[in-house]
Amino acid sequence: MTATATAEQNHEVKAKKQKRKLCIIASKGSLDMAYPPLILANAARMSGIEVHIFFTFWGLDIINKKKIDHLHVTPVGNPSMPVPQLLGVLPGMAALSTAMMQKQIEKLDFPPVSEFIEILMDSGAHIYACKMAMDMMGLTEDDIVDGAEVLGAMEFLEIAEDAQILFV
Repeated sequence: MTATATAEQNHEVKAKKQKRKLCIIASKGSLDMAYPPLILANAARMSGIEVHIFFTFWGLDIINKKKIDHLHVTPVGNPSMPVPQLLGVLPGMAALSTAMMQKQIEKLDFPPVSEFIEILMDSGAHIYACKMAMDMMGLTEDDIVDGAEVLGAMEFLEIAEDAQILFV
């Protein structure tokens, strides 16, 4: 066996032993956009993968204490909605869409967003709020869920080094 082949095998063994890490950037704060990063993070944690979720811009609504239990589905501009776009602007459509999604969430036995965040943190997932977005929106640490850390983008990028990164 050559030295090159041995080095390649050693590298493969080290890569297999290296702990996997997933970093998720959540930038949208509607109810329908809150669940994808949470479900992915939960699946990763259940698989033993280290998880870091960075909430930025409207994604901060997902970890905002005042908004976390009052997220809505926005039917306007959502091409996946089962109704024509024109109907999305009618009064009450956002409330109807939200109620329909909440019913589906309950039917599938998914926890509410606030409980999901708590489950993730209890499982070892790391939750971060974007400092710059918080400043832009006039939010303080008291406004975000307990246990979340406030980080700047550069700090998050350091954490995300050598990780799989998903932008949701």
